[in-house]
Amino acid sequence: EYLAKREREKLEDLEAELADEEFLFGDVELSRHERRELKYKRRVRDLAREYRAAGEQEKLEATNRYHMPEETRGQVRRSRVHFGPGPQAEGREVFRALDSALAAPFFVLPFPVGGGSDWEGGIFRLHVSFSRRGREAGPEARAPLSPQEPSGPPPPTQAQQKESIQAVRRSLPVFPFREELLAAIADHQVLIIEGETGSGKTTQIPQYLFEEGYTKKGMKIACTQPRRVAAMSVAARVAREMGVKLGNEVGYSIRFEDCTSERTVLRYMTDGMLLREFLSEPDLASYSVVMVDEAHERTLHTDILFGLIKDVARFRPELKVLVASATLDTARFSTFFDDAPVFRIPGRRFPVDIFYTKAPEADYLEACVVSVLQIHVTQPPGDILVFLTGQEEIEAACEMLQDRCRRLGSKIRELLVLPIYANLPSDMQARIFQPTPPGARKVVVATNIAETSLTIEGIIYVLDPGFCKQKRNKQPTSFQISSNQRAGRAGRVAAGKCFRLYTAWAYQHELEETTVPEIQRTSLGNVVLLLKSLGIHDLMHFDFLDPPPYETLLLALEQLYALGALNHLGELTTSGRKMAELPVDPMLSKMILASEKYSCSEEILTVAAMLSVNNSIFYRPKDKVVHADNARVNFFLPGGDHLVLLNVYTQWAESGYSSQWCYENFVQFRSMRRARDVREQLEGLLERVEVGLSSCQGDYIRVRKAITAGYFYHTARLTRSGYRTVKQQQTVFIHPNSSLFEEQPRWLLYHELVLTTKEFMRQVLEIESSWLLEVAPHYYKAKELEDPHSKKMPKKIGKTREELG
Repeated sequence: EYLAKREREKLEDLEAELADEEFLFGDVELSRHERRELKYKRRVRDLAREYRAAGEQEKLEATNRYHMPEETRGQVRRSRVHFGPGPQAEGREVFRALDSALAAPFFVLPFPVGGGSDWEGGIFRLHVSFSRRGREAGPEARAPLSPQEPSGPPPPTQAQQKESIQAVRRSLPVFPFREELLAAIADHQVLIIEGETGSGKTTQIPQYLFEEGYTKKGMKIACTQPRRVAAMSVAARVAREMGVKLGNEVGYSIRFEDCTSERTVLRYMTDGMLLREFLSEPDLASYSVVMVDEAHERTLHTDILFGLIKDVARFRPELKVLVASATLDTARFSTFFDDAPVFRIPGRRFPVDIFYTKAPEADYLEACVVSVLQIHVTQPPGDILVFLTGQEEIEAACEMLQDRCRRLGSKIRELLVLPIYANLPSDMQARIFQPTPPGARKVVVATNIAETSLTIEGIIYVLDPGFCKQKRNKQPTSFQISSNQRAGRAGRVAAGKCFRLYTAWAYQHELEETTVPEIQRTSLGNVVLLLKSLGIHDLMHFDFLDPPPYETLLLALEQLYALGALNHLGELTTSGRKMAELPVDPMLSKMILASEKYSCSEEILTVAAMLSVNNSIFYRPKDKVVHADNARVNFFLPGGDHLVLLNVYTQWAESGYSSQWCYENFVQFRSMRRARDVREQLEGLLERVEVGLSSCQGDYIRVRKAITAGYFYHTARLTRSGYRTVKQQQTVFIHPNSSLFEEQPRWLLYHELVLTTKEFMRQVLEIESSWLLEVAPHYYKAKELEDPHSKKMPKKIGKTREELG
């Protein structure tokens, strides 16, 4: 029965596949290989049909096999149909052929190509069905780009290009409200601006203020962004619109990279950089306007900025404060800024249709891949943007898409699959901004880096699985506010569609309305140190928009006290003031200060710079995993991962900072170049914190001791049940990528903990317990560092019962 059922299902699948190929690709010219494959499938189908018909005939004959002989004289004798080994063998061959023919993925599309907006059909056995539930309307409904209207190359002449840019500026939704907006800014000191995604807030409002004369008498306009990539790309766009060179009138400032000059009057910067401006200029006297953009992201630095700017605005009435975002709880922000007025810019440039799945998806990664191909085959031209949570998922999705496109060959139009995530080399990141070739479609698979001000031309379709990664969260999560922001990516250049891989019910009931502020879920050590250095000592009563948990604040104060940045009264020490000067984590800055004592500041600067580039040193392409792992092992040194990073940088410097060396050793050139820039800036800051340059000349014990001086908080020891942190007794594991993964030393120091399937220690260093008493006697006691399993019974001989009396 099983074989009969399998035969029937295989034949039905094969017939359905052939029917689809004739329907979808009947008028497409096939290659020789594809024609041969199609001919083979038809032959298999015909053989299977003949075999089935022969089987039916055999059954019919078998019921009447024995019969009375008839008169045959003068007639041709009729012979019975007999099935010997031949047809049975052929049947087995058909089964084998069916198995091989159906091994490749195929799709069933019972709806017409370019069909309507309600997606009722299935695809790729696993099918994703969407239902249309709403539209986020724009001021004008424009159809997506048609095949007759491809997005051509940019105009050849500079004059035409300038005119085209000005035409785009005039078409933005914010343009008709220019005069009203400038009047509102002139009349009110603080203004909350709510505008849809794509309305032109980020790029146009600073330009309007510049044209209105807010930069006269040497004053500047600051516009903050939560992400480095957004600050850089927006500054480049505005410089192009104004017809100036980036770094002159328009520039950007991010941590360890400053693309500004004395002429810069429009400064795009990360919110953390504006916070550091308060250290040198507490009243922001050189700024006439401060614009906090993408305020809905509620980053740690944004929340601190709100409190500080509100305070500065009270005694600087001429300072204008603008708080802008596409999705914003305006009433709450207005109340925080003393009932500030709200200016709304209605409508985005183009309408966006929202689609939800009819049922929850079990595997959202597979559903993403299926949906991309579904859109590619059935929808009009336009590029696709897919949001996923991290590098591993993005690489897996890209691999699946490329594999399926390769199997389909020339039956479908070309699909360019382009990933974008932080660790990707810059030349590969830049490919997402290149125009799509005629006749092809681009799919950009991105993290939430593409959720805010980053604009990728040509995006018409957005796929949102509903997940994102957050610091300190135990699992990926999502929010309605992020979902609306992602949908807005589809309506930037034409009428778009957003496909959400979750149900409308889940959107209404399972997603939280707003993002949990970062200040309520992360470490506050850096922020407390910064506020203390600004002279703000009463942190409990600081004007936070959302106060952090009391325990988190106490933990940060305790950590800074242990590092020697605060005294027992909670006041900033000399060491603490030096630590505040360095734009790095307090533990990293303590490590740099301690390097002077151990005469290894040059090596420690290198380690600090390499730790600052976020674990993106080594590149591990899927097709060369073995070679990449071997290259990484070649850098291993006894002692731990920090020394491996030092070794990588030293060898790169010896090669003359060669990009070819990076390529051969599977090291990311962009990350190394950034590490070099960070190191140069930290070296320039050493003079301010009175630390001299010195080298340990290969004595790595001194380097390890200096690292321990900064990271004594992050220690673990080996017990019978595995590694446990010294103070909290938390079970932790060495990360599989670590050079110490197989060695398991007794005492370890780690850079950070990462929770995936387990709590992993990343960037691990082997230490000795005696060093902890040397660098932090106030934090560790000798009894804590004793090994409980090494204790032995006393050797003293006991007394007999008679001796005891």
